Amino acid sequence: MTSTDITLTDPTALDAKDADYLISLMRAIPDFPKEGILFRDIMPVFADARGMAILMDALVSNLSIPNDDFDAIAGLEARGFLFGPILAERLGKGFIAVRKAGKLPPPTAKQSYALEYGEATIEIERNAIREGERILIVDDLIATGGSAGAARDLVISCGGVVTGFSFIVELAGLDGIQSLGGYPASSLLTMPA
Repeated sequence: MTSTDITLTDPTALDAKDADYLISLMRAIPDFPKEGILFRDIMPVFADARGMAILMDALVSNLSIPNDDFDAIAGLEARGFLFGPILAERLGKGFIAVRKAGKLPPPTAKQSYALEYGEATIEIERNAIREGERILIVDDLIATGGSAGAARDLVISCGGVVTGFSFIVELAGLDGIQSLGGYPASSLLTMPA
């Protein structure tokens, strides 16, 4: 993957030097987790102190909605767990885990969704969200919008109000953000699908 493959969704989100450094840490892995899938690996960003600092500063300054418009952050397993709590702490918010099925104690709310290579189910603890609590949903990447849409449905089923979405990467041409139903949404980077 080269910097020509990845673009800043908003050219003002990062200066060129920081953007190039962040992008240099990302990898594309063909045929993972199955043949025909091009996996976008952002894990090296989390292993690099400078890369992580650049990422977190950019996420804080480029939210899809103002900080006063949400009460907590819901992060999707697994990479949403890596930056979601840090983002929540920086913004003075709580963090809610959206986990794969079977990882949380009952009672939970569940939602299944289609993947490009199968189906998955995610859960939220029913008591994690207060009635009317305003939630910003975060994840590392949005492709078709299946997991983000399932998280939206879970938050609503638990009495929460989804106020927006923030992603690190959007895969171009898959219309994932558009599939979320008009909620405010942002991504830092855009990559080809």
